[in-house]
Amino acid sequence: MALPGFLSPPDRADLRDRYRQFLTSASYVGLLAFGLLVGRASGQVACLGLISAVGFLAWASTYKRARAIADIATSRIGAAAQGYVELVGHASGAPSEMLVTPFSGVACVWYRYRSYSRSGRDGDWQEVDHGSSSVTFEISDGSGVCRVDPDHAEVIAPQSRTTYQGDDKHVEEFLLCGSVIYVLGEFCTLGGAHATLSVSEDVRGLLGNWKQDPVQLKRRFDLDGDGEIDMHEWELARRLATRMVEKEHREIRSIGDSNVVRSPADGRLFLISTLPPHTLRQRFVGWSLFHLGVAVLALGGIGWFQR
Repeated sequence: MALPGFLSPPDRADLRDRYRQFLTSASYVGLLAFGLLVGRASGQVACLGLISAVGFLAWASTYKRARAIADIATSRIGAAAQGYVELVGHASGAPSEMLVTPFSGVACVWYRYRSYSRSGRDGDWQEVDHGSSSVTFEISDGSGVCRVDPDHAEVIAPQSRTTYQGDDKHVEEFLLCGSVIYVLGEFCTLGGAHATLSVSEDVRGLLGNWKQDPVQLKRRFDLDGDGEIDMHEWELARRLATRMVEKEHREIRSIGDSNVVRSPADGRLFLISTLPPHTLRQRFVGWSLFHLGVAVLALGGIGWFQR
């Protein structure tokens, strides 16, 4: 069932996905052209074998991405379980959290840019700079609010704008506040009662920091002034560190929970998109069928040469 409220697809889809598919398709053409130039049947069979191998690898990769989207049901933020989830919500943020794209000044919650400059006799565009924002932003679905950490995310189908300054071209992609956003990633709750804290580890860390400044350590805990920290004085230092760590932990747990979706630690797919999940799945299924078709045709070509 279609999800209402999604932005219509912009002119440019995700650069990473587009480049991946473009380079894979270009490799098919390049290998096929090389095989035709070689002229010998053995060379052409080898090129077809490489095309088939690339095709099967690309099919497996894109099909895996389609399955990752199809296998996860959309969760409500307020009831989402810890772990790998699929969420849909409106992007939001306080006025103080709004970002501005570096060239056209569009207010947004996330942006990515690529800058090009003309070079060479033909005046071809050459990339000279690129970057993206890494500030977290919020999405809400009526049941709750969740922050999204965009680091290492594959952002598909954001809005885009191209500006020119003399011989320079700047392509900016961005997510607008209020956009309906699809997110596939690792959901976790930080802070509050869910905070994972270890008094012993934090006490060891604090004592280790104190040891790095022996002058200050002796000034604080060398009670008898003999220039050494004996066992009794070190025990006092450990007790003080424990009280400080326990106080800090109480303050952390008193802070309200914060839900965050971020890049999965196990390397699974991390997607942010303005497209609904069924559209993304269809896109990846379409590419997987294309790559599978190329691989099968290449195998057929090998069989034809062998006959």
